[in-house]
Amino acid sequence: MITSLFTHRDYLRLFTAQVSALFGTGLTTVALGLLAYELADADAAAVLGTALTIKMLVYVMVAPIVAAYADRFPRRFFLVGLNVIRAVVVMALPFIDQIWQIYVLIAVLQTASAAFTPTYQAVIPDILPDEREYTRALSAAQLAATMETLLSPMLAAAALTLISFHWLFVGTAIGFVISAVLVITTRIPDAHAAPQGTFRDRIVVGMRIFAATPRLRGLLGLNLVVAAAGSVIMVNTVNYVRDTLGGTQSGVAMLLAANGFGTMIIALSLPGVLDRLGARPVMLAGAATLVAGLGSGIALSTAETGEWRWGAAIAVWAVIGAGTAAVLTPTGQVLRRSSRPADRPALFAAQFSLSHLAWLITYPIAGWLTTAAGFTTTWVTLAAVAGAGITAALRLWPRHDPAELTHLHEIGTIDPTADAIRVDERHYQHTHVFVIDTDHRRWPTPTPRQPAMAS
Repeated sequence: MITSLFTHRDYLRLFTAQVSALFGTGLTTVALGLLAYELADADAAAVLGTALTIKMLVYVMVAPIVAAYADRFPRRFFLVGLNVIRAVVVMALPFIDQIWQIYVLIAVLQTASAAFTPTYQAVIPDILPDEREYTRALSAAQLAATMETLLSPMLAAAALTLISFHWLFVGTAIGFVISAVLVITTRIPDAHAAPQGTFRDRIVVGMRIFAATPRLRGLLGLNLVVAAAGSVIMVNTVNYVRDTLGGTQSGVAMLLAANGFGTMIIALSLPGVLDRLGARPVMLAGAATLVAGLGSGIALSTAETGEWRWGAAIAVWAVIGAGTAAVLTPTGQVLRRSSRPADRPALFAAQFSLSHLAWLITYPIAGWLTTAAGFTTTWVTLAAVAGAGITAALRLWPRHDPAELTHLHEIGTIDPTADAIRVDERHYQHTHVFVIDTDHRRWPTPTPRQPAMAS
């Protein structure tokens, strides 16, 4: 049960800190879209597309640099400082009146977030070393993100009936401050010391693990599917509601809440499913759901006017939320399975950067192409991108993907283990849980197990 996790004092505080920051971020999502619409009107999609592209550029560039030095700073104080920076920046957003100011503040805000998120993600497996508990923590994290997606728009919709959307940024800042207070009271172990090396060695270790691990290469394709569908939600919701459906600010929040509701339903049901089926079939099913959601959105974008479109839009947004949860919830489990503890911060940071590289492709499409060519052309393009992503995942992530692999080493390269078998003058063979590290730099072609023999 997920609730059993909350008997861990440090995990409970860290989880609550995550929830607090997420709810603040959710209010900013609504407020930023409305701010863009206030400043740019019909060009709001282009403004949001540009702002989110800046965000992705920062994420892609900053996270690997942070990972290179993640074991050199006390993680607790590092996380607290980043929350404080985010709170200060968000408090400045209500006072801007120029589009370029959005871009500057988003760059600063997301630099702090790009450092915070992979550091936070790498802390959780150190606090919860048990595999089953960690699996449930991943679902709890996705559920928290889902509840933010569901409840933050509802809270924003209620607040907008009484106050200007500018006050939502104040709620965001409060969320970051509460998160900082909770983190400072949590016992967070510092990072495992990684082997020393050059700056280049440290910065590329996560990328090297991705490039050499088949299941992680498949994850890259799934990242692209999530980004293609998610860009429709993040960039196009405001203009679709206001300009096509003729809705209000509350209508924007309602569609975002529908997306969150779809995510929540799947996140609640996944822990048991993952235990039975494993990550690959669940994540591929989620990607197929996202492609289906995009196809339904394309059909909706060509429909004639009618009140029924509200119900259809709510269903499409919910389906995309469900598919997103099915892909994202098991991702941390896949990353943990693919790395040693010392390399985990670098691998989480690599996933953070590479997943946002996918968003860097799809955000400009969703923003700029919508402004130039409309929703139908844009969503057809994004559906094609998603189709390419799921095809790549199917080809790159083997159906048979055991944790333990039997493989060969040249004699003298590393110290043989107790179960190592000498197979010829140059090689010995052994079997263990296989990950890419300093001793295993290439994914092996599995060899048949051989009976034990005396050396």
